[in-house]
Parts: sequence; structure tokens; C-alpha cells
Amino acid sequence: MSIDWVTVLAQIANFLVLLWLLKRFLYRPILDGIDAREASISKRIADAEQAQRDAQVAKSDFVKQRAQLISDQDTLLEKALAATEEQRDGLLSDARTKLLQEQKDWRKHLEHERQAFNQRLQDTGAEALMRLTRKALHDLADETLEDAIVRHVSQQLAPMAAELQQAAAGQLKAQVSTRDALSAATQTLLQSQVQQWLPEVVLSFSTDAQQSPGLVMQVGGAQVSWTTDSYMDELAQLLTSHTSSAAVRLPAKDD
Repeated sequence: MSIDWVTVLAQIANFLVLLWLLKRFLYRPILDGIDAREASISKRIADAEQAQRDAQVAKSDFVKQRAQLISDQDTLLEKALAATEEQRDGLLSDARTKLLQEQKDWRKHLEHERQAFNQRLQDTGAEALMRLTRKALHDLADETLEDAIVRHVSQQLAPMAAELQQAAAGQLKAQVSTRDALSAATQTLLQSQVQQWLPEVVLSFSTDAQQSPGLVMQVGGAQVSWTTDSYMDELAQLLTSHTSSAAVRLPAKDD
């Protein structure tokens, strides 16, 4: 059997033409479509990856913003708490200061009332004491308060004679003041009493309506007095001590 090489070559040529035609009109569009599809898929993958990266960035920003927001909220809360505590401390301080001031004012009021009460009691006691003293002297001894004082001047001058002699410093006159005028007999008696210790001193007598009952004697730079004020001072001290102890027992003012 012989081979028809012309036919073989023709078939080979036809096959090659067919391959070229297939490649030109069939395979190329398919390959181009596949390439375009691959490019589209690659682009979509790249877009997806970019979107994922953007999402990661957005998530990171969100986390940071959320953390910053929480931090800001905590800071604002701390500031609000600090401001509240400061305001509370201020209110407590103001209330404490007001309470202390009220207590101080209350104590001042009590002290004022105590002093006023003592003064009223002292004035009342002094007046009553004077009336009783004068009445007792008049009823029992038929003499005035000044007469009774003069009778005891010698005893009162004895402890202070040296000081009076030094205060007199060579002066020859001494001033005696009473609220009511002394009788001549009482003046003579007082002169004799004083001259026992100050023999060269001559007394001069005067009256002072504002003076407490009793007598005041001025010798040089020294002054001695025997008046009801001295007794009233002792009475006032006694009343003050009693009223002070009584004030301690008073109930405290309600806060």
C-alpha cells in the first residue's frame, strides 16, 4: 500500500489552517475572556483586601475613639466627683463656721446676760445693804455709816502708816471727801485719829454727791478709801463666781 503524500500534506496543511483558525477566532477570545475574568477577579480580590484593610483601620480608629471616649468620661466623672466633694467640703466648712459663730454669739449673749444680772443684783444688793447698814447703825448705835467708819480709821491706818508718811512727803494737808457732810464731832474725831500717825497733817473736808457712802482720804500721792464700793466689789466677785458655776450647768443651745 502506497502513501499519497500529496493527500497527507494537504491534510496536514488543512489541520494547521484549522488550528490557526481555531486559535484566531475561538481560543483567543476564550483566552482573552479568561484573562479579563482573572483580571476582574484579581481586582475584586485587591478591592476586598483594601476594604478589609480599611475595615481594620476603621476598627482600630473606633477602638481608639471608644477608649478615648471612655477615658474622657472617666475624667469628666472624676472632675464632677472632685467638684462635688469640694462643694460638699465648702458647705460643711461654712456650716461649721456658722455653728462656731452661733456658739460664740450664744456665749457672748450668756456672758452679757450674766454681767447684766450681776450688775442688777449688785446694784440691788448695794442699795439694800446700804439701807440695812444705815438702819442697823442708826437703830443699834444711833450713828451714821461715816461715824462708824471714822471710829475704826485708827485701826485701818496702822498697817499703812509708813506708806502714808512716805506719800505725804512733807505735805501738811490731806483731803477727806464724803458723800454727805460730816458732823463737827466726827471731823474732830477723824483729825485726832489721823494725827496719831501723821501728826503734822491737817485735814480739809469736802462732799461729793456722786461718791459712794463712806469716806476717801487723799494724802499726797496716796489715796485710801473706806466706802461701800470695796464691799460691793467683794460682793460682785462672790456673785460672779456663783453665777459662773451656775452658767456651766445651763443647757447648751441646740445646734
